[in-house]
Amino acid sequence: MALSDNTRGALFMMGSMTAFTLNDACMKSLSGEIPLFQALVLRSFAVIMFLGYMAWRSGTFRTRIERKDQMLIALRTAVEIAAAFFFLSALFHLPIADVTAILQALPLTVTLAGAVFLGEAVGWKRLLAILVGFSGVILILRPPLLFGEDSGFSIYSIYVLLAVACVTVRDLCARRISVAVPSMTIALAAAVGVMAFGVVGSLTQPWQPVSTASVLWLGGASFFVIGGYIFSVSAMRSGEIGFVAPFRYTSLVAALLLGLIVFDDWPDQLTLLGSAIVVATGLFTLYRERQTTKRQRPGLRLR
Repeated sequence: MALSDNTRGALFMMGSMTAFTLNDACMKSLSGEIPLFQALVLRSFAVIMFLGYMAWRSGTFRTRIERKDQMLIALRTAVEIAAAFFFLSALFHLPIADVTAILQALPLTVTLAGAVFLGEAVGWKRLLAILVGFSGVILILRPPLLFGEDSGFSIYSIYVLLAVACVTVRDLCARRISVAVPSMTIALAAAVGVMAFGVVGSLTQPWQPVSTASVLWLGGASFFVIGGYIFSVSAMRSGEIGFVAPFRYTSLVAALLLGLIVFDDWPDQLTLLGSAIVVATGLFTLYRERQTTKRQRPGLRLR
């Protein structure tokens, strides 16, 4: 039986989110083996080789990029570098499910930032959902001011929030970049920037010998992150964004399973409750955005 475009897009999105989460698990497994910056350099090298080849094959390098888009790509690359540092630093020290759960707030933060900085229309229902969603994030983080000094809050909890902020800015930049700019150009610029940052950072700490286990984890991380890129592009090109986007929450399910199977971690009840709140409000926000988009289409009547 032939699959519809939306079904195919949903499957690609699930594959993308699972692949990215498997990449995270591989990188986390390296935390006791090699330093963060060394891991960044080695993984980025494989990603750049792949993206560079794909860009060359597609003729991406022949595309002329306007000055405005160059500045936006530069800004997006800068926040991508910061996001990679904060996210991986947190991932190396916190349970993978906790970090992934907080990242599920991205649809909320992007919607709020779009309203504040880009003037995008956001109704009171979505604003309320965003506030409720942030309460779920607080349950996951458990700041000492509300939950006491033994809440488990650390500097790496703040790093996750900084990663969310950086990815939010990254996504806002992507919205402003001209559609004439190939996606491969944007992705390759980010990969080169992250690798350059890793090279500079690695000068501050000695490189460690790479064991066979580390090679396997690095190979897995490179393989899965490349797979995530491929599936994510296929997802956006296969179905309606409003239908496909909610399946991004597959990453949380994958993180919960990997945390239990690979790292013997399972979130406590407060973290699970906070995660459920974040996912529910994120899904509602995506639903309302889809409804608003339908209303704005000429000649389309909602029932």
